[in-house]
Amino acid sequence: MRTTLTLDDDLAERLADLARETRKPFKAVVNETLRRGLGETLPKEPPFHIKPHPLNLLPGIDDRGFNELAWSFDEEQLLRSSTKRGRRK
Repeated sequence: MRTTLTLDDDLAERLADLARETRKPFKAVVNETLRRGLGETLPKEPPFHIKPHPLNLLPGIDDRGFNELAWSFDEEQLLRSSTKRGRRK
């Protein structure tokens, strides 16, 4: 059901913060909060399991630098996309 709801500024800010922290849509956070307030139990999320895999790296290869390499690639992509947007304006 679609409806318009007027929230006090402090509540809207708390809900927006919670949505950002949990990385859930604002609508989902509002619905979950209302359900908790009405005393309903929320459905449980399935557990998250990580299956580690051996890397079988050669001696002398430092696996701690892999994330840094990925982050630097992401930063380069962000810089490229922001400069492209800047040129169009």
